[in-house]
Amino acid sequence: MLDVTHEEWLRRAKELDLSGVHHIDGADEPGGGTSFAAVAPRNGEVLTDVADAQQAEVDLAVAAARRAFDSGPWPRLAPADRGRVLLRIADLLEERRDRLALTVSLEMGKPITDAYDIELRAAINSFRWYGQLADKLTDESPHTAPDALALVTREPAGVVGAVVPWNFPLTLASWKVAPALAAGCTVVLKPSENSPLSALLLGRLATEAGLPPGVLNVVTGDGPVAGRAIGLHPDVDVLAFTGSTAVGRHFLRYAADSNLKRVWLELGGKSPNIILPDAPDLEKAAATAAWGIFFNQGEMCTAPSRLLVHSSIAERVTEAIVVRARDLRVGDPLDPATEMGALVGESHLERVLDHIGTGLDEGARLLVGGARTLAESGGSFLGPTVFDRVEPGMRLAREEIFGPVLSVLTFDDVDEAVALANATEYGLAAGLWTSDLSTAHRVSRALKAGTVWVNCYEEGDLTVPFGGMKQSGNGRDKSAHALEKYTELKTTWIQL
Repeated sequence: MLDVTHEEWLRRAKELDLSGVHHIDGADEPGGGTSFAAVAPRNGEVLTDVADAQQAEVDLAVAAARRAFDSGPWPRLAPADRGRVLLRIADLLEERRDRLALTVSLEMGKPITDAYDIELRAAINSFRWYGQLADKLTDESPHTAPDALALVTREPAGVVGAVVPWNFPLTLASWKVAPALAAGCTVVLKPSENSPLSALLLGRLATEAGLPPGVLNVVTGDGPVAGRAIGLHPDVDVLAFTGSTAVGRHFLRYAADSNLKRVWLELGGKSPNIILPDAPDLEKAAATAAWGIFFNQGEMCTAPSRLLVHSSIAERVTEAIVVRARDLRVGDPLDPATEMGALVGESHLERVLDHIGTGLDEGARLLVGGARTLAESGGSFLGPTVFDRVEPGMRLAREEIFGPVLSVLTFDDVDEAVALANATEYGLAAGLWTSDLSTAHRVSRALKAGTVWVNCYEEGDLTVPFGGMKQSGNGRDKSAHALEKYTELKTTWIQL
């Protein structure tokens, strides 16, 4: 982390030049004149006005991406040359890391320390990893009869529409943009209207790094207009989306109503975190459970929002989490000492408070938090919140809250824990704490989740895929498997 004081970050924030215009065909594009306000959740102040894409701006961006794919150099470059451009993007992200981190913190409320140390690290690593991977892929030549030669080649899929959320605006954009570019595709990126500014910076940095015009276009606007226009566009070949399950359904409909474009979805979660009595370190398990639900203000699709703890240790574990919640420093995201910042905005804060109110009405017991805090700041702050006596049928246990709200459920044996864990429409991630190797393997296999962490949570790197089962989506981000979303398999059979 940079050795920068709170006062210095405040000074830099006042001097930050935030441009809110689209980046299309390698240049800034103001669009048709409509705009919306980007609001800082730390204090409710307007950061800048941002261009609000309508159908015309989306058409312009898709047309640029189409030209760049059909007749531009990018898909025809040697993979090593594409990789070198991605590495230059990574270098520029590193060079401007403090400015990008400050932008992320301002626009969505993430603590500046997390924005710099975690968000930017993930984005930089993503471009660097796929830049290094670009020329390491191989095609196939299956064994056939002596009178024939078979070739199986991977070809870039075309124009990719990438629609990403606000909770990790650069990380999740990079997880989609970097592999798509490495494969030779061109991209139209639409960030959330809650976090448009960092994505616009990414687009400009990519052009500065040498990405040809039209290869990465960034349009800003809301989902019902700009997102819908991308989803329905007949010249978009692939749609990659991260966000809610409800919006994911819309994109599937858009594909069906247009050109049957491939749609890859990374959707919501209600992730279980199972702590067994033989956990190797109960203090670590409790501390990790607290970190997992309060990190990033709980605004995480993988957040371990359902703590499933054996009844014999439930009181001890829950008490440790409550103590941590009371000690957690909630404050200005620009203060390096802040551990939990602001929720992304007022409407989201009200939504989380509604879940908390329903939890109380349904009979769950509130142990800590549950109320707005730091209201005098004008920001959207919520105290870390823990409920116990949560029953499986309660809304707290079923619906994704996307906030710092933990629901504690108890069980008496492993089979009951697995049944509780799987009793959800989601299947994104899960945690398990045990010292028994057999239990670790057996339960991990039984859990319906795309990722299972054993004796840890949120660990991993770019070598492993990320994605969900059930209504948490399909396809995978990260790893070499992500390239499968952005390539087409072609078989060539040559009779000799």
